[in-house]
Amino acid sequence: MALPTSYTSERHLVSIETLSTRIAYENPWTRVREDIIRRADGSEGLYGVVERSDFVVVVPFQDGRITLVEQFRYPVRRRMWEFVMGMWESRPGTDPAELAAGELREETGLIAGRMTYAGEMFQGAGYCNQRGHVFLATELTRGEAARESTEQDLVARDFTLAEVEAMLRDGGIVDAMSLAAFALLRLKGLV
Repeated sequence: MALPTSYTSERHLVSIETLSTRIAYENPWTRVREDIIRRADGSEGLYGVVERSDFVVVVPFQDGRITLVEQFRYPVRRRMWEFVMGMWESRPGTDPAELAAGELREETGLIAGRMTYAGEMFQGAGYCNQRGHVFLATELTRGEAARESTEQDLVARDFTLAEVEAMLRDGGIVDAMSLAAFALLRLKGLV
């Protein structure tokens, strides 16, 4: 989705030339690329770019309640409450709506009768190309979760909207993608 012209400026259209690229590291989830670049002024530099598949953030909302998931996040060594999210590294390029429905069912067992696309965001555009797609899931029915082995400690729980707002405000939810997704949904009047 392209931004309206009013959101861009000529300064944002300045290109950087890529002189060379090498893959520094790769695993099934992530690839790290080092690019030697030439800036508009002719100076050269190095960009380290983390490449990852698109991901989704899904906010299941029904009867004034939001379903959150809590799991241990190894890099930061703590359990965290967050919205349903994920990517399918084995199927890059999957339609975001299909991915959102799959992640919702996998992590919570919920099936959405309606998925509303709220918009996109980037994980960390200064170092990473990973794009996220935000969905509001409504008209929910419960089924069985189908968690991956990496999600065996995952807990899903429903909270009132007021409880989620308090968690966001008071540091009970500190995941950046959850914070951004909630802000986007709130600004669009969806929650």
